[in-house]
Amino acid sequence: MTVAVRKIHFYAPGLKRYRTSEWAGQEPGRFVSVSVTGAECALQCDHCQSRVLEGMRPLKGASLYELAVEVKQRGARGILVSGGSDRRGRVPLLRHVPDLKRIREELGLLIRLHPGLPDEETAAALGEVGVDGAMIDIIGAQETIREVYHLDVPVEEYAAVLQRLGTHDVPLVPHIILGLHRGRMLGEWEALAMVARHRPKLLVLVVLMPLTGTAMQGVTPPSVEEIGAFFETARAAMPDTPITLGCARPLGPMKAQIDRRAVEAGLDGIAYPAEGIVAYARSRGLIPHFHDACCGVDW
Repeated sequence: MTVAVRKIHFYAPGLKRYRTSEWAGQEPGRFVSVSVTGAECALQCDHCQSRVLEGMRPLKGASLYELAVEVKQRGARGILVSGGSDRRGRVPLLRHVPDLKRIREELGLLIRLHPGLPDEETAAALGEVGVDGAMIDIIGAQETIREVYHLDVPVEEYAAVLQRLGTHDVPLVPHIILGLHRGRMLGEWEALAMVARHRPKLLVLVVLMPLTGTAMQGVTPPSVEEIGAFFETARAAMPDTPITLGCARPLGPMKAQIDRRAVEAGLDGIAYPAEGIVAYARSRGLIPHFHDACCGVDW
């Protein structure tokens, strides 16, 4: 009888330089994050307030295609195309669809997107590009949508977006942010239920990371126990779907504790693993695989 060997995947997208004693081979230019709006965002969500966009490459007057040509010449194999949202939660990607098509057809770069809450026209256009995945924050509590994201849309809109993109064969890579409601676990279970009703390519779980200069810089994230319990709930709810622990989570000793719980819960991957987590995974019989890219990307 053949015993299946279980893998665990570790990811290091090019958002920052990353190195531990267990992984020194990361090439930050392999996967490049681009913001089509620079640091501009109309929503200014309490947990981010454009801080994440500041770490991405702005267009600076170039077209998206021109920037893609540049990063490919420097060794990039894929890009994340992101940006700030308008007041309806949409990242303005529609105008860039012709460039996205050229990037796929002429340059062969892998493309991940942050579309926000795309309308039907945008979803249909993205379906023609052949992207690797659409990364969407799924929120399951009306209070969080209104008070944290400053959006006037119902919870049902998130389910509609998953359906809309899925109808046009855009691979779904939903994200659930644990503790998004100022450190409280509020709508995460409803978000998980929404995701489970679809067939995502990958589910990414992240944890509120209080960022300096934002309205949540002093917020206490959920406890490791709450986080670990949700990891287990997600794994049980979606046993056949790859689930990874994404980039964002608290730093310091808590990060290592969260990462250990991810390994113990049977998650399939971890972005930017804490020191010692690769060895811990090996101690539990897992075979590590390393990727210089976003979660779920395998060159």
